[in-house]
Amino acid sequence: MNGLYTALMCSFDEKGNVNEKGLREIVRHNIDVQQVDGLYVNGSTGENFLISKEQKKQIFDVVNNEAGNDVKLIAQVGALDLDEAVELATYATDLGYNAISAVTPFYYKFDFEEIKDYYNTILDSVDNDLIIYSIPALTGVNMNLEQFGELFKNEKVIGVKFTAPDFFLLERIRHAYPNKLIFSGFDEMLLSASVLNVDGAIGSTFNVNGRRAKQIYELAQKGQIDEARDVQKVTNDLIAEILDNGLYPTIKEILKYKGVDAGVCRKPMKSLDPEGVTNAQHIADKHL
Repeated sequence: MNGLYTALMCSFDEKGNVNEKGLREIVRHNIDVQQVDGLYVNGSTGENFLISKEQKKQIFDVVNNEAGNDVKLIAQVGALDLDEAVELATYATDLGYNAISAVTPFYYKFDFEEIKDYYNTILDSVDNDLIIYSIPALTGVNMNLEQFGELFKNEKVIGVKFTAPDFFLLERIRHAYPNKLIFSGFDEMLLSASVLNVDGAIGSTFNVNGRRAKQIYELAQKGQIDEARDVQKVTNDLIAEILDNGLYPTIKEILKYKGVDAGVCRKPMKSLDPEGVTNAQHIADKHL
């Protein structure tokens, strides 16, 4: 399961429906052009928390059908409705996804025992491995080393998607649990995480910058830190301009500019105005 995984975007039409043709094009672009090792499906970048359960299943179906055995597939199934999370975990497992992942339960101030029960309930329902999705900035859930250790006691919990800037905690997890997978979740911090010996990364900007991200990771693995730093600098220049213009709509516009039918973002996310579209195209010309 090691390597670089794209946090996969999904193409939606103006009415918010899944654009299957466009989604297939995004999948192929990531596999054939960006040459990533895998796809992380129905995460934040896929606008997962804005879509229905049936749309999530549809996306799992289309991606699995298009990708086949070309890359590894991770299905993000986490939801506030635990019954839905269990149903999606079963559905993705039956499709043959290599692993499932689940965001920590959010919005309500769940205590750790509730979080632990959430993960164990999902895993009791399926014969599959799970990667914790830890993103405190969006969920408000900050777990410590001991709590990660408690979750890791379940042998089906094989690792974590670590989307946090706490590199002290990242190093402590790496040291304490060398046999668990750690995927870096912040694209702009890939080099820093790679130096701490993560097993890979899962990123939004890999949809358009996957080859360069893979270069950072591989250079760091070889100990070529100066070279990796140069590539990270170029990558961060790109990321800074994407963020200034609007993360998800800008990535979609860049994909469209590259000939991929990436569609629009679901409301309440806004679409780019004409100036934003022009900016996105300039970003692509400048950096890609």
